[in-house]
Amino acid sequence: MSRLRDGVERWLTHENYSFKLSNTDDASFKILIKNGDGLGNNIEVFEPKDQENILVVGVKVSFHHKLIRRFLELNEEEQEKIKTKIVDFCYSIKAVHKFVDENGKKMVGVYIILDKPEQLNQPFFIKTLQEVIEMSEKTNRFLIKAF
Repeated sequence: MSRLRDGVERWLTHENYSFKLSNTDDASFKILIKNGDGLGNNIEVFEPKDQENILVVGVKVSFHHKLIRRFLELNEEEQEKIKTKIVDFCYSIKAVHKFVDENGKKMVGVYIILDKPEQLNQPFFIKTLQEVIEMSEKTNRFLIKAF
């Protein structure tokens, strides 16, 4: 087990978070905090493969059913305009973003990257979790308003 994974598990346990390990091909380890944002979304914490000691903390916010239907009814140009709005929004909240199609759902992942040694400690990590929760709430509200 990596030192980083061990540290994250200890920090989460110390703060009474309920979590589970998840298997993935693109990360050395991935931890899911079930319903971590209070909106039903899991918070993901992982170390990308081949990027030792870099921690990614984020959440995938799904488009609601009505939004997915409206989005799919748009032509390609209109969909790109919406995606550009989402990209601009993510930039405004200082989130690294990724568009995801998963289990038939359209989602936008918002992430914070911890890539400096001074960021890989319990106080900074817990602060980052709170920031991710706030980003999730803001993204959810934005997606509702964007359509």
